[in-house]
Amino acid sequence: MGDASLTSRHLGLDLGGTNIKWVVVEREADEWRVLDRDQVATPTADGPDAVVQRLATVGAEAIRRSKRVISVGIGIPGLYDPVAGTTRFLTNFPGAWAGKPVAGPVGTALRLPAFLINDARAFGLAELRLGAGRGASSMVGLVLGTGVGGVIAVDGRVIQAHDGTAGEIGHQTLEPDGPSCGCGNRGCLEAFTRADRIAAACGTATAEEGVARARAGDVRASEGLALVGRYLGIGIANMVTVIAPDRVVIGGGVAAGADLLMRPIRDELRRRVRTTSLDEVEVVTAALGTWAGAIGAAIHGAEEAERRAAKAAVAPIAAG
Repeated sequence: MGDASLTSRHLGLDLGGTNIKWVVVEREADEWRVLDRDQVATPTADGPDAVVQRLATVGAEAIRRSKRVISVGIGIPGLYDPVAGTTRFLTNFPGAWAGKPVAGPVGTALRLPAFLINDARAFGLAELRLGAGRGASSMVGLVLGTGVGGVIAVDGRVIQAHDGTAGEIGHQTLEPDGPSCGCGNRGCLEAFTRADRIAAACGTATAEEGVARARAGDVRASEGLALVGRYLGIGIANMVTVIAPDRVVIGGGVAAGADLLMRPIRDELRRRVRTTSLDEVEVVTAALGTWAGAIGAAIHGAEEAERRAAKAAVAPIAAG
């Protein structure tokens, strides 16, 4: 990899309802590579304290295996306070997560700076730096699964805003009086395209079964995926009109059927995007699979630690 003095290692923890995935990445200049990775079960039912303790334990084991780790990023499946390092709301996690300290306890246990990031934004950051978005100046990403996560990158930087919520593409309103969404709104993109809606549209028990039946030639499943693809295309067209990205990256558990969704998505883009050339917009599937969240969390930890160190170095100069 080169001179060890010019490289650095960073830990990423991706908190999921079923598993905690972790990776250690190594950085040399602007090049990143994964050194090690693994996953363990999340003790979701045991409550927030047990989950935070498991994050710390997993992190300690990862660092023991890889050595020389200097920062930690933690992907959170929900809302959080980036300044306080606390969670606000975690989807599908029982217990009192509002205001729960996560970055502080994990960072203290590991004796490293630790930072939170939304898991969809972590996915996007990973794809932007070393996946399907690499080389793009601007990018829009969607994570299709139980919900629909989103990410926006402009000038090579993932936009997070003051509270980490920028990029919630799945919660743009497509239909004012449409079906209810878990966020409390009606007619969100997510309300038409999340996994259970895909299954319902295909007449199957799961979205994965819907994809399998469509591949086998089932008419209802094929029509269901076409309808979902149309709604995705409308949502993506809105983002292309506003952002004019170089690339649109589609990932997540349901993305295994992305090839079946591409035609209706592209049809809607051609129908609705009138302000920019679609010849400059690539629509692609994600490259990093289920490890993207942990990889992106590690990259975020590295970049945020670097940003805060630079800010702290400038502060005394400004004060003087």
